[in-house]
Amino acid sequence: MQTRLLSGDRDGVRAAADLIRAGSLVAFPTETVYGLGADAGNGAAVARIFEAKGRPRFNPLIVHLPDLAAARAIAALPEPAQALAEAFWPGPLTLVVPLKPDSTLSPLVTAGLGTVALRVPAHPLARALLRAAGCPVAAPSANPSGRISPTTADHVKAGLGGRIAAVLDGGPTSVGVESTIVGFDPGPVLLRPGGLPAEAIETALGAPLAQPATGATPNAPGQLASHYAPRAALRLNATAPAPGERLLGFGPVKGATLNLSPAGDLREAAANLFGHLHWLDRDGDAPIAVSPIPETGLGLAINDRLRRAAAPRPAPSSGEKYPGGFAEIPGIST
Repeated sequence: MQTRLLSGDRDGVRAAADLIRAGSLVAFPTETVYGLGADAGNGAAVARIFEAKGRPRFNPLIVHLPDLAAARAIAALPEPAQALAEAFWPGPLTLVVPLKPDSTLSPLVTAGLGTVALRVPAHPLARALLRAAGCPVAAPSANPSGRISPTTADHVKAGLGGRIAAVLDGGPTSVGVESTIVGFDPGPVLLRPGGLPAEAIETALGAPLAQPATGATPNAPGQLASHYAPRAALRLNATAPAPGERLLGFGPVKGATLNLSPAGDLREAAANLFGHLHWLDRDGDAPIAVSPIPETGLGLAINDRLRRAAAPRPAPSSGEKYPGGFAEIPGIST
């Protein structure tokens, strides 16, 4: 299969929507990362997501919608979920809420659970695509399962080229880490830190978020122990690189190959995280060390991704080779 690169104009959006309605897979930009979209009511199309990514089918998918009204049509939003939707949608927040019995979503989307993860993205191309498609769109990150999430169309083509129909090119994403996920069983619980700081959610709720039970079955994406991983080994909280390592710095550190934010800005660091990891892992043979990141604000999401990326993971398949294409990163901060 040849993967088409669609421009982010009206014709590109229309072509992407036509492909989704026809049951094909299309990667598209959101403000967080690129998503791999399929008609959430088409079981065969949703199954192609799992096949293309090599994703385990017990791992639920996020359903992307154009607005809050579309969310109410397929799910029951508890009062706290309604309040968060009104405060932060469109934006980098996913809500895991009870699925309505008459929903037409494929059971593959929810992994057979009685809840569904919903998001209204803020990216203008994503919203245009969702309106044009006219259906709920299931969309995990557009990368091979467990690998580094994509923040450009080139990242998507490098990882999934030949496995999906098209990529809608919207340029680099602005937030750079996936959405924050909140569940409501029984009260608001932080299932995954992400692009919306937990502190902002707690302020809106007027109460702290609970933490998920240890070892619970995944009921939202991004909860697997090993995830977002480069092929190279990753060492965290490094004050200096060891011989042979590439250092991913943060703040005014010396000897960094790349720096997430020389000024120590967590928003800049989040936006750069996956792009920098892609570049450092371009040949997969040099270990990566990462400077300490504060555990506040967006630092919670950054550290969550880094810990999962550094966790033990299955050995790569024989002959796995990164397709390249990242020899230069225009405008990158080093």
